[in-house]
Amino acid sequence: RELPKMPRISDIFHIRRAPSLDLNAQEVVASGGINYVGCSAKPNGVTARISSAALNYVGSPGEITVALVGATLEAFVQPEPFVCTQNVNILTPIDPEMTLSEKLWWCMCIRHNAYRYSYGRKANRTFANIELPAAVPAWVNSTAEGVINGYAAPLTPNLISTRDHTE
Repeated sequence: RELPKMPRISDIFHIRRAPSLDLNAQEVVASGGINYVGCSAKPNGVTARISSAALNYVGSPGEITVALVGATLEAFVQPEPFVCTQNVNILTPIDPEMTLSEKLWWCMCIRHNAYRYSYGRKANRTFANIELPAAVPAWVNSTAEGVINGYAAPLTPNLISTRDHTE
């Protein structure tokens, strides 16, 4: 018996890379600004908030970011506008009706492939071809909306703390 073909990430999402934006060339701010997504497992992959002045590319809320190195295949639905470092892919659902619950489920599925990239292997070239389950389970969209919204929200409103360097 032939099993149904498993879709690849590129069958479910449009994949793109934002222009590379190095954090050390940006102005880090304590409040305001825009989320800077790095190759991190920190909340939503956000490693800093930076001044939004002179940014030529900003990702949209609801898009998924996936780290390709470092915290490989950490995937997050971004709740706010954001910019990225290099080696982060941005996923936009091909189906514009995809729910937040479904996006979070796909993030979990993507994360479960991280073992393929241990020992220094990068996901850059093979990312689009990672196979995913054939369908979203029915329970995903029946999950309580409050649970999903709580999972998608940043852990704290101010993700970045500043230090007083005047010791």
